[in-house]
Amino acid sequence: MIEVNQKQLLDAGVHFGHLTRKWNPKMAPYILMEKNGIHLIDLNKTKRSLEMAGEALKNIARSGKKIMFVATKKQAQEVVSSEAQKLRMPYVTERWLGGMLTNFVTVRKSLKKLAAIDKLMKDEEFLNLAKKERLMKMREKEKLSRVLGGIEDIQRLPAALFVVDIKKEHIAVAEAQKLNIPVFAMVDTNSDPDQVDFPIPANDDAFKSINLIVGVLSSYIEDGIEERKKDKEEAKKKEAEEQPQAEGAEKQAEEEVAEPEAVEEGKENKE
Repeated sequence: MIEVNQKQLLDAGVHFGHLTRKWNPKMAPYILMEKNGIHLIDLNKTKRSLEMAGEALKNIARSGKKIMFVATKKQAQEVVSSEAQKLRMPYVTERWLGGMLTNFVTVRKSLKKLAAIDKLMKDEEFLNLAKKERLMKMREKEKLSRVLGGIEDIQRLPAALFVVDIKKEHIAVAEAQKLNIPVFAMVDTNSDPDQVDFPIPANDDAFKSINLIVGVLSSYIEDGIEERKKDKEEAKKKEAEEQPQAEGAEKQAEEEVAEPEAVEEGKENKE
């Protein structure tokens, strides 16, 4: 995992909050001071929160469950989609569709539709369609891919959500709350940290800040995935080692059963 220190957090501008008049009083425990009309975040608390969130995400990844990344603001889209793709985790960076979690059955229908169009476009039959119909299918695929492309491989609801800006992604947060899905989030001084399970006090507007926080959390998730692979390899190794022993024990048991039978047979022959 990536070890982060206060200097890195400081250099990335993680400590810069919003104007004091825009603050949410519930963020008071995470605010260090006010300077030039701007609240400054306590980076000690950011570091601790980041480590707690990272360990929890690592355990989720180690269990083989999915973590959905949500960030539709411009400065976060590229880094979030890139990290999520690298980790093979679902992500939403274009637009959050209302009901993406609470009405997952409908979303899955749209995903099946996208898969069907994709399959059709790879088939020779697609070339036999009229030009207008082909164009319509291509536009439909482009539209669905833009909104659902990041979640096309998801088969069930995610085990957790990671959100960059909870004010902007308030619908996603509300849906997760309704379904008791834990939410990990970057929380700026204008937000309510009580809305999420693992708040990480941080500047959620600057690219450098988002890039650093997302990168650190991704490294924890990556460690969880690697540990899961090791667990599987060890389980296979243990199974392979135990199999000959089990076969040997079974063979011995068969021999023990066969021995008395042979003795009895010998007695009968003698008589």
